[in-house]
Amino acid sequence: MRLDVTPYEDMTERQRELADRIIAKRGKIGGPFKVWLHSPDLCDRTESLGAFVRFDCSMPERIREYSLLVAARYFDAQFSWNAHVQKAIETGVPAEAIQALARWGEPDFGDDAELKAFHDFAVELLTTHFVSDETFARLKELFTDQQLVDAIGLLGNYTMLSMCLNTFQVDLQPNKVPPFPDVRGYAKVEPAEA
Repeated sequence: MRLDVTPYEDMTERQRELADRIIAKRGKIGGPFKVWLHSPDLCDRTESLGAFVRFDCSMPERIREYSLLVAARYFDAQFSWNAHVQKAIETGVPAEAIQALARWGEPDFGDDAELKAFHDFAVELLTTHFVSDETFARLKELFTDQQLVDAIGLLGNYTMLSMCLNTFQVDLQPNKVPPFPDVRGYAKVEPAEA
C-alpha cells in the first residue's frame, strides 16, 4: 500500500471513533478504510454512503452486489472484485455472467430482466457517460424512481472505491487468482502476458 496504515494507538480521537464504528459494522478496518482514515471527514461521509448503498438502499441485494462488480471491472479494481465475487454469486448473480464480465464478454443473466437491464445501463453509463432514452425507458419499466436514484449512488460509490483502491494500491488479497486477464498488480497488460 502506498500510504502507511495508522496503528490504532496512534490514531487521533476522531480516527478512533471512526475506526470503532467501522469495526462494529464490518468486523475490521479493511481495504479502502486503511486509506480513508487518513482523512477522517471524508472517511465519515464515505463510510456512511458505502454502508447505505451496500446494506440499506432500495435496490435488490443481487443488483447491489453486481453494481460493485461492474464498477470494479470498469476500473480494474481487483481488491473489490475479489472481496465481493462470492457474495454476488450467493445473492443470485450467475457465476457464468460474472466470469463473462471479467473477460469483457457479454454476460448471460438467463430470464433475470432486472440484472440484464441494470448491466446494460451501468455499462452504457460507465463507457459513454450518458444513458440513452431507450435504456432509461427499460429501467423505468423495472425499477421505481427511488431505485433509479439509488442505482446512481451505487455506481458512484463503487467507482470512487475502485479509484481509491487502485491509486493507493491497497494490498490485494493473498492467494487470490487475478480476476481480469488484462490486469496484473496495478497495471494493464496484454492478455497474452497474463
